[in-house]
Amino acid sequence: MLTSQILSDLSLGQSIAETDDRLDRYFVNTHTFNVLIRGEKDIIAGDKGTGKTALYRILLKRSRQIEELRTTRVVTAFNLTGNPIFQELVRASEQTEGMYIAFWKTYFLSLVGNWMLDQRDILRQGSVQRIELFLQRSNLKSVDTSPQSIFSRLVGLFPKRPIKSVSLDMGASESGMPHVAPKMEFGEAPDIQPVTFFGVDYYSGLKLLDASLRESNLTVWVALDRLDEAFQGFPKIEIPALRALLRTYLDLREVSNLSLKLFLRKDLFRKVIAGGFVNLTHVNARKVEIVWQDEDLKHLLIARVKDSENVVMELQLKKLTNDEAFAKLFPDKIFQAKKQSTTWNWIMSRIRDGNGVIAPRNLVDLVEKARADQVQADLRSPREYGDGIPLITPECVRTAHKLLSKERVEDTLLSESAELAPLLEKFRHKKAEYSLAALCALLAVGEDEGRSEVKRLREIGFLEEVGSSYKIPMLYREGFGITQGKANGNGSDGEGN
Repeated sequence: MLTSQILSDLSLGQSIAETDDRLDRYFVNTHTFNVLIRGEKDIIAGDKGTGKTALYRILLKRSRQIEELRTTRVVTAFNLTGNPIFQELVRASEQTEGMYIAFWKTYFLSLVGNWMLDQRDILRQGSVQRIELFLQRSNLKSVDTSPQSIFSRLVGLFPKRPIKSVSLDMGASESGMPHVAPKMEFGEAPDIQPVTFFGVDYYSGLKLLDASLRESNLTVWVALDRLDEAFQGFPKIEIPALRALLRTYLDLREVSNLSLKLFLRKDLFRKVIAGGFVNLTHVNARKVEIVWQDEDLKHLLIARVKDSENVVMELQLKKLTNDEAFAKLFPDKIFQAKKQSTTWNWIMSRIRDGNGVIAPRNLVDLVEKARADQVQADLRSPREYGDGIPLITPECVRTAHKLLSKERVEDTLLSESAELAPLLEKFRHKKAEYSLAALCALLAVGEDEGRSEVKRLREIGFLEEVGSSYKIPMLYREGFGITQGKANGNGSDGEGN
């Protein structure tokens, strides 16, 4: 069979969990997932593309089949698609951290309480009646029990900030990649006292829900994801709102059968706790960071490959190990010199950021780009598949890496760290390795400020400290047109490897 036909039959699924309908078929069971379902951890922290949303989706879908969760019900507190419902807080007037704590507690009380009214078949009748009476007296009973409806209703108690203008910010980077971003300006909120939530006795309400769940031997996990998307561009709301969410999480630890499960970006978590956070040790004790081992990533990739039945049959992959299956797809090396690394190690080194994070999304996207490029190459020059012939050639893997690098510069670095874009652009078409002095010269800052800026660039994974030098990881070099070598002490291009 022609290689182009096999490659056309190969489907790796979507690299973004929200849009992948086949996720359940090739989900990789990891340590992070295991400690989550055992109830040992409540806060799942990970970098972009490491699988936070995938963990949430599998938790929600499989919870009724997992023995450890036999008496647990997962209640989602957000919408998986569309604009995050939490964004509605941006339209409301800015509040104190204490007010946001009151808001979050009232939201969870209303969300879970109304959900419990729909569970009359598994809850005791007396419990349901007491919950219904409490919600009615607190004006929290809702006909529409969706998270969107309940959240919107509570946000509506805050005075809104009027919209002054809405526009699109359009332009292009130096690489020629277009970017379009919505821009919204708000006016000042009306000069009136906001309606508070302290009229709701959420403490008694949460205790009532907890007691009712215990009576029926049930536990409720309230899951929150997409928090990184909710308040982008509005730090005056983002920081107090999310600090209040962590405080609420800690307060809910007092009840035994109702808890929060938070899926957070690591950089957002660092931002929220910056400047100190009381009882941070209690938060960290219940937090687990998503870390992918090389073999787990290979298993994830081959599981996706084996989901394509025609490919499995044509390449006879069914009984092969992950290593054997990988060898059917790729050459042993990208460059054939004796000391060159294997193809797998080459790929791993080029999809990791400066913090050593290797996101599954990067792996899937690179292989998909290599597959697509190989199809086009094989249509131009048809190849017959046979033993010893790699399905994807070294040239197409290298091309895929260049495309991935440009994409991640645009959709991760410049998009997610917009405030650092002026610094990042200074590295475009420059060298890959710097001393601290060379970095200070390039950024045109003194040593103290330079150390501060370097710290920020390291936190987003753009710089990696190697001995006394700082290197830009391979993941971002092609996207910025960065070449191998060491910059001179004055920040200009130098020579080296």
